[in-house]
Amino acid sequence: MNKPRRIAKTQPPVVARPPPDAGVTGGYELVIITGLSGSGKGSVLKVFEDMGFYAVDNLPIDLILTFAELCRQSPEISRAALVVDIREGEALRKFPKIFQQLRKQGLAFLLFLEAGDAVLQRRFSETRRPHPLGGRRSVLGSIRAERKALQPIEKLADLILDTSKFNIHELRRLIVARFRGGHEDPPLLIAINSFGFKHGLPSESDLVFDVRFLPNPNYAPGCKTLTGRHAKVIHYIRSFPQTGEFIGRISDLLLYLIPHYVREGKSYLTIGFGCTGGRHRSVMIAEAVGRNLESAGSEVKVSHRDIKKT
Repeated sequence: MNKPRRIAKTQPPVVARPPPDAGVTGGYELVIITGLSGSGKGSVLKVFEDMGFYAVDNLPIDLILTFAELCRQSPEISRAALVVDIREGEALRKFPKIFQQLRKQGLAFLLFLEAGDAVLQRRFSETRRPHPLGGRRSVLGSIRAERKALQPIEKLADLILDTSKFNIHELRRLIVARFRGGHEDPPLLIAINSFGFKHGLPSESDLVFDVRFLPNPNYAPGCKTLTGRHAKVIHYIRSFPQTGEFIGRISDLLLYLIPHYVREGKSYLTIGFGCTGGRHRSVMIAEAVGRNLESAGSEVKVSHRDIKKT
């Protein structure tokens, strides 16, 4: 059996066996992520989830075969990723045999993450989390004991990835390039929300823009009871030249920022537009900016938190 290639920072992501999308039975993919504690398994699982994989952390060993079969039969799950690691305790000894069964059926790909002892020690020190094999052992002693316990699983790996020299953004890009079948970045999902400042700032927003500098339709004849979705309100707000200029400038700014957010590994961006009550100006601006970003190819969802409030 060919030995899997190890990836260092200077090497391209090459593996000895075919990738999981190269002839998997029925087009179904199951990526099993394992490896040393502190090597980044949780972060990698999150990347798979962002790519549309059904993600499960720490599934009991005895349920893996059942899970694989359920996923294969489910019309709603085409790809799945799960983490199996030392937290399983003695049950982990069963994994090699279970994985061999999955491999014979062409159902699974095994990704093994590791890192140097010093790097793992530093990560545990930074996070202040105990090692799963802690007890009376030192962190270094636990790392070495885990490394030895995982040797039979490491030998089965399709891809062994040393994360020692990767930061989180580099690791994300590598996983995306390897398992999306290309080198493009994942799409950035953009949520645009309107709100009223008098009802409080939205805590989930990454970017907030105040549109209270625009004339308030609340005081325009016939507009008070309408919303920023109504043609009369839209016509009133757009009758002022600063409205079109603001929409254009903000749209251009966001289109400039989006690729930079993507390169930094962000998968979800929330933008807030606020006016006094959240019914008129912020609603109209959120809708207009959302259309501009959609026209430029972004995936956008627009919502209005306070549109029904008075």
